[in-house]
Amino acid sequence: MVQKKLPPDDNVHVLKIADAKHSIRHVFVRDLELDAHIGVYRHEKGRTQPIRINIDLTVREDTKRIDDELMNVVDYEQVVHQVRTIVDSGHLKLVETLAERIAQACLSDIRVLIARIRIEKLTAIEGARSVGVEIERARPDQ
Repeated sequence: MVQKKLPPDDNVHVLKIADAKHSIRHVFVRDLELDAHIGVYRHEKGRTQPIRINIDLTVREDTKRIDDELMNVVDYEQVVHQVRTIVDSGHLKLVETLAERIAQACLSDIRVLIARIRIEKLTAIEGARSVGVEIERARPDQ
């Protein structure tokens, strides 16, 4: 088997979490770039800085048919809307706090079993392409 080489700027590892046997769907948002008021240092306050967000959701497929209806699936546009609302809500000190809030919003949909959130600050450290955090959170009943 030949391994496909990824471009050097692709630092997101795609999860193989879709599983037909267990009726699991993988819903994701890749490389959502936003300007955020975030950071603990004086030079980070009072201005925005670019961040990149990646979201992977493990979603329980409903037993009923999708019937080509948006209400029957987890809507990734709604997920992005929730993320934008959280980012726009005011200054946060930590990317960890932002990741936790996004995970909590994703898990508010009962169909979402697990949320993996990756937040990268793109200009925080000179010489680094990005710095940040990745978390994975599950519904309490999982």
